[in-house]
Amino acid sequence: MRHLASGCAREYGRLVLLVGPSGAGKDSLLEAARPVLQTQEVEIAQRVITRSAEAVGEQAVAVTEQQFDEMRQQNMFALHWQANGLQYGITRQLDAWLEQGRSVVVNGSRGHLAQARERYPQALVIYLEVSPQSLRERLLARGRETPEAIEQRLARSMMWRVEDIPDVRRLENSGELSQAVEGLLALLQEEGIIEQRD
Repeated sequence: MRHLASGCAREYGRLVLLVGPSGAGKDSLLEAARPVLQTQEVEIAQRVITRSAEAVGEQAVAVTEQQFDEMRQQNMFALHWQANGLQYGITRQLDAWLEQGRSVVVNGSRGHLAQARERYPQALVIYLEVSPQSLRERLLARGRETPEAIEQRLARSMMWRVEDIPDVRRLENSGELSQAVEGLLALLQEEGIIEQRD
């Protein structure tokens, strides 16, 4: 199914912003759902991040701070934000896909939602929830931060309330990944972003 852009006769795709605390499993969820999403003409945007290419995690484009700033000055980003000391960007390929009628899922930022929604008012926001215990275990397993930094991250996360976000869909990911994938696909189907599956 396709969504019409307001005041425009041609068909546009829809932006899906998947947000949640670092370590909630957004990357794993998107990678697991990718095969089905591809058959439904739903793209997963690749992020540009000022992080070492050797870091464990998503298949992002790693750039230096200087490279990121140059890309931003050249207006190469549809969305960009800063979080946890890093810069994140989504290139204008996002807009090209939407104009082609393809919906796009972005691993986004809770702190950047207001700006993202201002640019894309019809965006669907999905909040990926995970229990504090599971979140701590996942952050420790990633090995990117010290235990002290992880506890500080968890404390900041607890201060952030999903209830404060209007029109957000919630998805639990404390259990098996396969259950979260099915939950994500069900939400996208309810929203008319993917077709009903057999």
